[in-house]
Amino acid sequence: MNVLIVEDEDLAVRKLRKLVQEVDPTLDIAGVTASIEDTVDWMNQHPAPDLIFMDIELADGQSFEIFERVDVRSTVIFTTSYDEYALQAFKVNSIDYLLKPIQREDLQRSLKKFYDLHGRNQAQEATNQPLNLDKLLRELQLQQQPKEYRKRFLVRQGQRLLSIETGDISYFYTDERFSFFRTHNNQKFLVDYTLDELADALDPAQFFRINRGLILTHRAVEQMQPYFGNRLALTLRPAFEKEAIVSREKVSDFKKWMGK
Repeated sequence: MNVLIVEDEDLAVRKLRKLVQEVDPTLDIAGVTASIEDTVDWMNQHPAPDLIFMDIELADGQSFEIFERVDVRSTVIFTTSYDEYALQAFKVNSIDYLLKPIQREDLQRSLKKFYDLHGRNQAQEATNQPLNLDKLLRELQLQQQPKEYRKRFLVRQGQRLLSIETGDISYFYTDERFSFFRTHNNQKFLVDYTLDELADALDPAQFFRINRGLILTHRAVEQMQPYFGNRLALTLRPAFEKEAIVSREKVSDFKKWMGK
């Protein structure tokens, strides 16, 4: 099985290549392209791969444009940092939609779906029974129902319990293995969740995890400056007691998120 990776971030390419080869060493990565133009040129000059892992936000536009410029007959698994393109993705050749950072179990599920579909196609070609694409699309859309994100948190203030709306929260952080959040008006509260749990429960359009210990909103970012190691140093509001550093592998996605 030949695979094409369409991804404009070198680190993301290396991670995905490594993960694909770990999950299934029989997959042959036939090529890597970084833009719409590169991908169109590659597909015009090479046989169609069996599978394409395709990022949506590329340096020269959204990869959906590729389908308008070349006849893509390969199966596609989209990879992206945003979940807003899911339904649009399923209108083309996509069978799945993986949110970054891609987890091993998610990739395994997607490849199983690909293998199941590939085997089904072979059987249907032998019996001349067409694949019901409308049915497949409905099944995939059901699997991608909009996720419900946390709208508020119940916290303690002295002897009282308060309900704090997520829109009032500036950032979440860890300190001595405990998790806290600070509101826009500079109130601090202990919250009974890990940052991993919070990252999964919060709307990624509103919150971004810049490193292992800090999740923040757009409003929290007062200033951004280059930092050694191709990272970013942030000044937050309300003021954060520690350094707020965007890790190197998240810088590109963070810039895109801040510009949305």
